[in-house]
Amino acid sequence: MKLVSIYSKLKRLVFASHYSRSRKIFCIGRNKTGTTSMAKIFRKMGLSVGPQRPAELLVKDWGKNDFTRIIKYVKYSGIAFQDIPFSFPNTFKVLDKEFPDSKFILTIRDSPEIWYKSLISFHSKRFGNGCLPTKQDLKKAKYIYPGYAWEVNRLLHNTPEEDIYNKQMLIQHYIDYNDSVIKYFKNKPEQLLVVNLKEPDSLVKISKFLGISKNIGKVPWENKT
Repeated sequence: MKLVSIYSKLKRLVFASHYSRSRKIFCIGRNKTGTTSMAKIFRKMGLSVGPQRPAELLVKDWGKNDFTRIIKYVKYSGIAFQDIPFSFPNTFKVLDKEFPDSKFILTIRDSPEIWYKSLISFHSKRFGNGCLPTKQDLKKAKYIYPGYAWEVNRLLHNTPEEDIYNKQMLIQHYIDYNDSVIKYFKNKPEQLLVVNLKEPDSLVKISKFLGISKNIGKVPWENKT
């Protein structure tokens, strides 16, 4: 048993060392733009994807603008990353400076309206028992830990507490976020791919952008709403 434990530890160290030297790939699309599907695409391409739960637990670090642990997590936990906190504003700027020459994929929907409908549909199913969640629903939600969903909502949005899914404000948030990404990489187009996974050639675009020639079939839609 002791030998197995030592072997497992050495194996983790070897992988961590490999990850620390690898070029990083980040899916930085807002949640509900196909980020979970991107994780599956990365895996089918043979890329090691950083485990999602440890990254989600770093949300308070992001809220304090402290990227120390987020950077350490990226350095030693994998090659490709998606979802929280990589889908949050300004994270991509820090990661670009810390990991030069990384690749960034901004996943988008057909329109801001469609993104909003997908978001509220998903949250209604997960947190509101089929109805648009309230402040109390998010506080009681047990995802990660009780209150996590509410903490994330308050870190990301300044919508009124009695109208936390304010359509106009959330759609503007989506538009502003995408615009900020595109503007940041304006002079570094080789580092950014903007892609809609519903486009028939989306996988071809991703493969070409990453320089990975591997046929993975169709887009694996996950968390479809």
